[in-house]
Amino acid sequence: MDNQHLNEWFSKREKLKSEHTAEKLFPQLIKGSIIALSKAITLIESKKENDKKEADFLLQKSLPYTGKSKRIGISGIPGVGKSSFIENLGLELIKKGHKVAVLAIDPSSEKNLGSILGDKTRMQLLSQNENSFIRPSPSNLSLGGVAKHTRECIYLCELAGFDIIIIETVGVGQSETQVKKMIDYFLLLHLPNSGDELQGIKRGIMEIADGIVVNKADGEMQKKAQLAKKMLENALHLFPKNDINWTVKVFCSSIYDISSYEKIIQNIEYYFLHLEKNNQLNEIRNLQDIYWFREYINEQILSYFTESTNAKEELKILEQKIYLKELPVYVASKEFLNKFKSKF
Repeated sequence: MDNQHLNEWFSKREKLKSEHTAEKLFPQLIKGSIIALSKAITLIESKKENDKKEADFLLQKSLPYTGKSKRIGISGIPGVGKSSFIENLGLELIKKGHKVAVLAIDPSSEKNLGSILGDKTRMQLLSQNENSFIRPSPSNLSLGGVAKHTRECIYLCELAGFDIIIIETVGVGQSETQVKKMIDYFLLLHLPNSGDELQGIKRGIMEIADGIVVNKADGEMQKKAQLAKKMLENALHLFPKNDINWTVKVFCSSIYDISSYEKIIQNIEYYFLHLEKNNQLNEIRNLQDIYWFREYINEQILSYFTESTNAKEELKILEQKIYLKELPVYVASKEFLNKFKSKF
């Protein structure tokens, strides 16, 4: 490559980088640019230090424009039909005049942190609608079945004018209850043939659900779906009353019966009316902010311990002592923390 072509290449590269700055992206996001939203989320998810600074600046500028959407989390075991359900729900919401963003979290491989990232291809009709935005992100083994920066992505979607934000979680493990800390309404999907396996549902997930749907309730599965619905309703009576005095309803849904989605949408609308009537929505979100503030502090401290050379060396020494049974785990952890307490 000669000097002229090299200079042109560097010039294009610098121009492309400048288009990803917070100053450039912010006014485009305000106008609802999908391209800018995709770039902004890429910026948020980047591990580069310069990108992190730009992302922080963008989030700071976005803050006054956030909080105006309905944030909905949808979870369920693999195979329950989350993507198909979300696509139909999203299309029905768009018919009612909403703009719908879907943040679909893909499971990551424990070995290489790779993920499927296939939700966009599974929601073809929804992804082609001009009033929708679908962004798949790898979970990277984050607790709660959500990606590391899902919360910040919610803010950016709100900035871009989306008034319904749907979080599709990985759907594995009790740790998914953490998603409740970043959304308003939590919808749990259930299979029709698992009514007799109710004990398989983690109690923690059942307790945080604001609505439950027995999905794929069609054809030969209709009777089983009704049985599962009844069993779920009975199980809900055994749980203590929730903090917001909300009665959790159970629904059946089928991709062949659009009216089944109408009942679920009505329930979501009633839920938000219930929160607003009792002045609870802002309080819930404020408490969520405090929760994540503390989580991020814990993350920063852990990051220091894993990246600091001195901390790494001390960890190796103590791990060796634990391995050789020279120190109990609890004593070793206290010894390590006492050595670095002054830094915090």
